[in-house]
Formats: sequence, structure tokens, C-alpha cells
Amino acid sequence: MTDASMNPGARRLAELLFCTIACGTNAVALAGEEDAVSKFVSYYQKACAEGRDLIPAPQTALDTSSIAERLDLQTITPEGALSGSAFLASDGTIVKLAGAQGCLSTEGMEFASLQTTCAMVSLAGLTAMLGEAAAPAANAFPCHFIGQNAGSPSVGFAECFFVKDGETQSLSEVLITKGVAFAARDRTGRAVFPEYAQAERRAQMAKAGIWANARFTHPYGERYRANPSTN
Repeated sequence: MTDASMNPGARRLAELLFCTIACGTNAVALAGEEDAVSKFVSYYQKACAEGRDLIPAPQTALDTSSIAERLDLQTITPEGALSGSAFLASDGTIVKLAGAQGCLSTEGMEFASLQTTCAMVSLAGLTAMLGEAAAPAANAFPCHFIGQNAGSPSVGFAECFFVKDGETQSLSEVLITKGVAFAARDRTGRAVFPEYAQAERRAQMAKAGIWANARFTHPYGERYRANPSTN
């Protein structure tokens, strides 16, 4: 794909990849000049770039049925992406998208004419979508929490939503559809939300995002047995 033929979304993601890579490269040198939030975000982003997921698994089963039975939306202001499927909120909570899983593969690949890794594509993808989702509503959007881990920092497992073109969209599903994240799965390999597994299959068939790379390796397997990110 040439720069001239690149669609605006892919071009924006490529720009964010350049920024994310540069920020990650300089994170250690700049650590002394960063504030606490920036240091926290940089720490998690660096781990993600290295293929490590620092977000712990849920301590209890996720209450996925509550979305349909008793939707309780809370306004969340994002501070920055921590991985391809988790971000820091302004209240200090780590919000992990319950329905999506960012890639953690560090295998080299080409994306939008840029040599990068699957993990970096996921990280840049969530960074872009956080800005798009939050911009129309005073840099915030609603999330429904379906699980919470105790401890510090607190981790909340949620599905988040935003309005685009008059329609409410799931942040998780959009990331999966764009091919920058995958449908989150439980320890048995089943999708937390079956409809997101269908979205993943459609993205794969359309060769969207990461799926356009013929050498791409799916990130599941040993990681899910060793450190599952869902119930």
C-alpha cells in the first residue's frame, strides 16, 4: 500500500505508530521529566511493546449478562492507552475492555507501509480510538463495568461505548472490526462475547488491519493458559 492510496484511518494509525514507537524509545531518557501519570502510562506501554501484558486476570467471573439486564453506564475520561485493550482513566483506574484483547506478538510485520510489530499496531489502534471515542463528548465516554479487581492500581473490566454518525458503537467491537484487536476469550478459548468472535472472523476474511499480513501469527495459545486475561 502506498502513502497515496492509504485511507485516512490507516494514515492516522501509521502516524500514531511513529509517535508511539518514538515515545517508547525515549521513555527511559525522559522518565525524570515526566509526571506520575506519564510515567505510569509509559511503563505499561513499554511492557506491551515487549509483548508483556501487565493487566492481571479478573479475580472473579465477569458478569456479562448485566449489560443486557441492568446496564449501568459510568462516564470515563481516558488518560492514555496502556496496551491494545486497556487504558488508564482519569480517576487512576485501569480499564480493561472485557470484549477485546490486544495483540502481544512482537514478530515483525508491515502495517500501513511501516515496519512494526503486532503489539505496536494494537497499542496505536487503541490510542487512536480513545481519541475518536472521547472527542465528541468533552473527552469522555460511557462504560459499563462487569468486573473489578481489588488492589492498587484498581482494574475494572468494562465495555465502553461512543456515538458516531448517530449510532452507538462498542469500542471493543470497533477495534476488532478494524483488525487492531481480537475477540477476548476465556480460559477454554471461547469468546467472552460470541458476537465479537463473529466480528473477528469478518475482519480476518476482509484482511482488515493486522489480518492483511500474510505472516501474522495469532497471539493466543500459551499466554492464555499461563496468564488468562478473561474469566
